[in-house]
Amino acid sequence: MGALPSIHAPEGDAPDPGRTAVGGSYEATRMRVERYFDRTASEVWARLTSDAPVSRIRATVRAGRDRMRGAILSRLPEELSGARILDAGCGAGQMTAELARRGARVVAVDVSPSLIEVARRRLPPELADRVGFHAGDMLSHEWGRFDHVVAMDSLIYYGAPETGAALAALAARTDGRIVFTAAPRTPLLMAMWGAGRLFPKADRSPAMVPQTRARLARALKAAGCARPLAEIERVHSGFYISTCLEVAP
Repeated sequence: MGALPSIHAPEGDAPDPGRTAVGGSYEATRMRVERYFDRTASEVWARLTSDAPVSRIRATVRAGRDRMRGAILSRLPEELSGARILDAGCGAGQMTAELARRGARVVAVDVSPSLIEVARRRLPPELADRVGFHAGDMLSHEWGRFDHVVAMDSLIYYGAPETGAALAALAARTDGRIVFTAAPRTPLLMAMWGAGRLFPKADRSPAMVPQTRARLARALKAAGCARPLAEIERVHSGFYISTCLEVAP
């Protein structure tokens, strides 16, 4: 993460950036995210996810991400031996390593080849046979079926219809839980969105899209998935604000 992600805030029922289903609009957003993290922010992101010293602001982001990772992992069994899990948007691999320590067979996917290499280097050698790293689209059918899916801060750049369609596509290939994060629609995030609009487009990171659970639930249903969507926990640590949600079996 170079600069903090900028924010796009859809108003009421006005069109989202992702008003269409997963398809061309999803691909366009995915490509922007890939370019940002692979070409612009990979070194800063690698530092943020390490134990290297960082600025006070980034330290709050690091602490928030640590708390959120714990919240996501708490939704899965402590014993995962034999379970096949998709880490959708694995980044530098912190979640991947913890899942593998619990015994899971992890398919770790990220749009950034640079971050995949960081994750591969950091993975303890004794866990290597439990993890397959892949640079590509987290929704690709080539990854197969899963017992569970985790997606930490990898769906935050998409509009509600795209997110709902993505979750429905994953649910069709997942027997257990899909635990993911969304940027909550709060006054602070709306203020950050307003401030972000002042920066030149060239200086902005990919835009987060604040969501509500109700809006995502409607989008999930519209995409043909009848599974319930529950809000688990909200984490607020300085400049990190995110909500953990779950699509139940």
